[in-house]
Amino acid sequence: MYSSSKLRVFSGSSNEPLARKIAEHLGSPLGKIKLSRFKSGEVYVHYEETIRNCDVFLIQSLSHPINDFFVELLVMIDAAKRASARTINVVLPYYGYARQERKAAPREPISAKMVADVLTTVGAHRIITIDLHAAAIQGFFNIPVDHLTALYLISDYLKSKNIPNPVVVSPDAGRATTAENLANQLDCSFAIMIKKRPTHNESVITHVIGDVEGRTPIIIEDMIDTGSTIVNVVEGLKERGAEDSFVCATHGLFSADAILKLDHPNIREVVVTDSIHVAKEDSSSFQVITVAPMLSEAIRIIVQGGSISTLFKNAGV
Repeated sequence: MYSSSKLRVFSGSSNEPLARKIAEHLGSPLGKIKLSRFKSGEVYVHYEETIRNCDVFLIQSLSHPINDFFVELLVMIDAAKRASARTINVVLPYYGYARQERKAAPREPISAKMVADVLTTVGAHRIITIDLHAAAIQGFFNIPVDHLTALYLISDYLKSKNIPNPVVVSPDAGRATTAENLANQLDCSFAIMIKKRPTHNESVITHVIGDVEGRTPIIIEDMIDTGSTIVNVVEGLKERGAEDSFVCATHGLFSADAILKLDHPNIREVVVTDSIHVAKEDSSSFQVITVAPMLSEAIRIIVQGGSISTLFKNAGV
């Protein structure tokens, strides 16, 4: 438990349940803030308590509707700056636009860099986030970035399940390092799937590197969006003789009919965190792990001093 007269934690509209958990772990009440919209759709923000010379932490996931939540966050930062907050620390459990971190074709934007530039220009002093789609996004900022991971929360949960004959599966080469780290935590082997993407949110499995026959796959991703890729991976593993799969991801976006797609006969369980608000009642096969203790401890370390690396079981991550 940590409390300070100079600590203020405020929630945006995107994930107030997580913000309340964080405040509870800190032993500090959630700050009073008024968030509303004018008839024209413009955002209005008013801090209903003093934040002068305070360390302000703003909690906002850039989930759907991302553009509304992003602008709301920018207005929250601007209002905090004009109210003379000592530091403005932005807690982004989910960093939106992270999949646009490079130019894959001519005349495309690097939207992840644009988001970083705007947050910094408006007045953010620090970013705290979890499992970026590409770790290199940290380099887009000229302010401190604390990049946390939910990998150990997920591995601890999976250990408690005593999964028989597991194999960790990376859905693509980009997740291979994460899959290897999780496999090391679970003391099991891992496999990599090779796929091609004909269009956004679509994929076709072409090869599987590693032995999956007769094993229980644990698919690890940073996010689940429409669910189409995950379903393709699950069905591809089944065709190669694997058992029903566990699907794990830090961020559950669940766009469109993703929840229905993931209610699949070959998926035993879907494990996500509450970095994005998920209604558990949507499906009995969903397990939501909270990241509130990890984020609250990060906030405590930032305010009191210390090393964020103490949050990692393996400082090499």
